[in-house]
Amino acid sequence: MPAPNPIVRLHPPTLLQEIPGIWRGRELAPSKTCSTGYRQLDALLPGGGWPLGALTELIPVTEGIGEVAVLQGALKRLCDAKRHIVFVHPPYIPYAPALLSAGLPLPRVLWIDVSDDENAHWAAEQTLREGAAGAVLLWSQALADRPLRRLQLAAETGESLAFIYRPVATLQNASPAALRIVLRPTVGALGVEVLKARGGHSGAVLLAIGTHV
Repeated sequence: MPAPNPIVRLHPPTLLQEIPGIWRGRELAPSKTCSTGYRQLDALLPGGGWPLGALTELIPVTEGIGEVAVLQGALKRLCDAKRHIVFVHPPYIPYAPALLSAGLPLPRVLWIDVSDDENAHWAAEQTLREGAAGAVLLWSQALADRPLRRLQLAAETGESLAFIYRPVATLQNASPAALRIVLRPTVGALGVEVLKARGGHSGAVLLAIGTHV
């Protein structure tokens, strides 16, 4: 009599359900979001705002065009709710007067300074996984998508806002982020182009940074 086969065969739909972090095209957008503070951008994003428990990838074509200011509305709302904002490996030291003028109290803003990209990803991942902050902003030069997949899973666990800034060169590669956005400077405004939105569609808007409507 042959020995029983210990392998349990799963049909494809069941197998996919057993793998964490797998997104199926038929799934709806995340139900939990945080308003961006810009009505026209909220209207473009699935669920009406930045997705909670999911990774948002922001790709500015150049530095200093308002890539942090575009998050100001959501970050201020989190600070008002007594949540912390964490900056991980930013290219410059956060400027205290600018944070205060944006409505972000300094005791609510944490800056994690690390020596390299690998440690930056580790710090962001641990912070997200613990759910210890309302939002984590990470600056990264990583080209591979594996670190982003880990961040995506950590964001899901902690149900926080997770943002990663990446260089333009990464546009050549696919991204596991739930939301992928390119930021471009325009005359008197910031161009926000949605390249990928889980459960949504692409599109673009122009924002007058600092004027929430």
